[in-house]
Amino acid sequence: MRGGTEFRFVTDGIESALRQTRAAAGDRQVSIAGGASTVRQYLAAGLIDTLQLHLVPITLGGGERLFDGIAPRLEQVSVVAGPTVTHLTYRVLR
Repeated sequence: MRGGTEFRFVTDGIESALRQTRAAAGDRQVSIAGGASTVRQYLAAGLIDTLQLHLVPITLGGGERLFDGIAPRLEQVSVVAGPTVTHLTYRVLR
């Protein structure tokens, strides 16, 4: 894509996807974006260092619980509140 963005579909697990992403990124930072299921998988595997949540007060449907079945230890780093969204950043403790 323009700007160098690439999309690859990985079907052999989250560890493989992260390994391939880190190899492609070189020394650059890697971010994982996704819904609750994606975040839960990476948190449960201990593969996330920093968790950024962007809360928008609208109802889109039934939703999915972010921490369902897991209990990560989080340390709040920052909160930035705006009129339409609140940005929360947490350090994931091991």
